Amino acid sequence: MAFVAAQRVMKLSAVLAVTLGLSTGSVLAQDGGTVRQMPSSAEEIKLSFAPLVKRVGPAVVNVYASRKVMQQRRVSPFFDDPFFRRFFGDPGGNLGRPQERVQSSLGSGVIISEDGTVITNHHVIKDADEVRVALNDRREFDAEIVLKDERTDLAVLKIKGEGPFDFAPFAEADSLEVGDIVLAIGNPFGVGQTVTQGIVSALARTQVGITDYQFFIQTDAAINPGNSGGALVDMEGKLVGINTAIFSRSGGSNGIGFAIPSHMARFVASAASQGDMVRRPWLGATVQTVSAEISEALGLDRPRGVLITNVFDGSPAARAGLRVGDLVISVDGKEVIDPDSFGYRFATRQLGEVSAFTVLRSGGEAAVEIELEAAPETVPRDERLLEEYSPFEGATVMNLSPAVAEELRLDGEFEGVVITSIDPRGTAARVGLRVGDIVHSVNGTKIDSTRRLERETRRDARVWDLEIERGDQIQRIRLRG
Repeated sequence: MAFVAAQRVMKLSAVLAVTLGLSTGSVLAQDGGTVRQMPSSAEEIKLSFAPLVKRVGPAVVNVYASRKVMQQRRVSPFFDDPFFRRFFGDPGGNLGRPQERVQSSLGSGVIISEDGTVITNHHVIKDADEVRVALNDRREFDAEIVLKDERTDLAVLKIKGEGPFDFAPFAEADSLEVGDIVLAIGNPFGVGQTVTQGIVSALARTQVGITDYQFFIQTDAAINPGNSGGALVDMEGKLVGINTAIFSRSGGSNGIGFAIPSHMARFVASAASQGDMVRRPWLGATVQTVSAEISEALGLDRPRGVLITNVFDGSPAARAGLRVGDLVISVDGKEVIDPDSFGYRFATRQLGEVSAFTVLRSGGEAAVEIELEAAPETVPRDERLLEEYSPFEGATVMNLSPAVAEELRLDGEFEGVVITSIDPRGTAARVGLRVGDIVHSVNGTKIDSTRRLERETRRDARVWDLEIERGDQIQRIRLRG
């Protein structure tokens, strides 16, 4: 019955084609956009993706990352016996000393310009000392890490070799639709360049828990370990996404794969052409999800948008007139449904431009224009490693500013001193302090700078009373000296 139904659909499409004057197999899009096609003859069913793969395949590379680590030698317990060591000795005195080992990882990448610029996943080259890329024609090159951005799980490399190189052009932003056919190209399990085909299962997937900016393309094209950083391309051979993760309980493909949209990849690549870090727009406001209860209270037909819960003085949001209680329903004409989609739409805009918000306020719509600028560094960072014996021994601290808060992914007011790193062997780690903790006071003394905190940690104290802000809670901790 399914086969008969399929035949009827194919015959119907052919009749429509003749009636509308279209080529065989064409169906006119109702929205007047791109014309989608479906096979309507045996000849069309025999069509192949081979020409597309031949065009795009040379732009997809294998990425080999390696790093040197020191590892303790595994020594036989016999060498703990003085009698054994007396007779067999320790040749060269090397037993028990750390030895150098090389750890390597394998992933994929995509060449995005003829000069050999490659985009891949951050987790593919994280902590790497050396990176090499292999083209599908078996040539290999060393590569330089130009930019790493953990927040988007993207990295940009530059091939150290003479071009020009074949590259994959970016697709237009938001050009994909659910149901579109896509190809995933990469190096799964290290078996060599592999092509898999599927459809776009969903768009704008949020709350996946992979990166800070969650706005993923979901596809059923088979993606496996080693595909990370590879290409997801449309039927025009354009790059629509960077394959990043799979949902799996077994480690293999279950038909649920996620790709970072090409718009985000292009944004990070553009940042790499201007420096070694991504500078994002700063709003200067906090937002929250619109729940069913909030939606009902606001008289909405469904939960949508994000609610402004705080606006910081002097911020772009404050200067633009954004208010607490405003409901942002779109950014630059694109609907936002939750904080993740809002963050993606806002964070992928270029500094120096203006972003147009549509907000619901007092029962009507209002337009708010936000100037896109980086978070300011209102006070010097004055980074310090605290080495005196105290609860903070082994912690690195920095004066807090909007720029530092943005880098550390903190929300809230921007005053005080924040912990930016902790030595796992230090006292700070043992007493439970964490990166991102904001130090408000020590033994009753307000901490307004790293210099003051360092001075307070040099005092002898039998008891340490600490006031720490962690997340949205204030914690008061008492420790023995």
